[in-house]
Amino acid sequence: MPGASPVSPRPDFLIDEVMRILLETMPAFRRPLIDQMGDERQTPFRILVATILSLRTKDTLTAVVAPRLFAVANTPEDTLALGEVRLAELIYPVGFYHTKARSITQICQILLERYAGAVPSDLDALLELPGVGRKTANLVVTAGYGLPGICVDIHVHRITNRWGYVQTKTPDATEMALRSYLPEQYWIPINNLLVTLGQNICHPTSPRCGVCPLVAHCGRVGVTRSR
Repeated sequence: MPGASPVSPRPDFLIDEVMRILLETMPAFRRPLIDQMGDERQTPFRILVATILSLRTKDTLTAVVAPRLFAVANTPEDTLALGEVRLAELIYPVGFYHTKARSITQICQILLERYAGAVPSDLDALLELPGVGRKTANLVVTAGYGLPGICVDIHVHRITNRWGYVQTKTPDATEMALRSYLPEQYWIPINNLLVTLGQNICHPTSPRCGVCPLVAHCGRVGVTRSR
């Protein structure tokens, strides 16, 4: 039908049941980085910076480095006052720390010049900031402002393809597919739940299918070895 929304490659996939199971079982595991920060500390600026720091860096390391930075600089003004060299020292040893220090410094300048020091809630405006891709922008929109968005990182991309719920090649393509047919009430929670699942059970190689609460629903697309 012209103009109809695309459907999942598995239109019989029980997404409501799957999300119910995840909501019941995932709280037993260690929470992703942004959730570990606590609601009282989840300002849009902190989420933006912490997410940039976490790119190509393990959450366990980012969870140490981000609080160290925020203890010294908690706003665009304070962060910019550090200078790029000092900022790089504070965020070491996250991956690509020199590049990230440069991007964060440029972002702080833009926030002060264009937005009076506030982080924009608009996805397109966020994507114009240096070093900010769709994953980071969507996480600021959803976790920072509670607005509709789908944050697709490598876990969400891998697991939804493994289920057979999407059939995509890149995280950006996965986001667009999910925007087409994932019920909107799951847009915000899906990232938290699948990051937790991916870090603890649904690993990139040799997933722990024997203990996965979703084994009866998963298509196991591309899985050649499991435990």
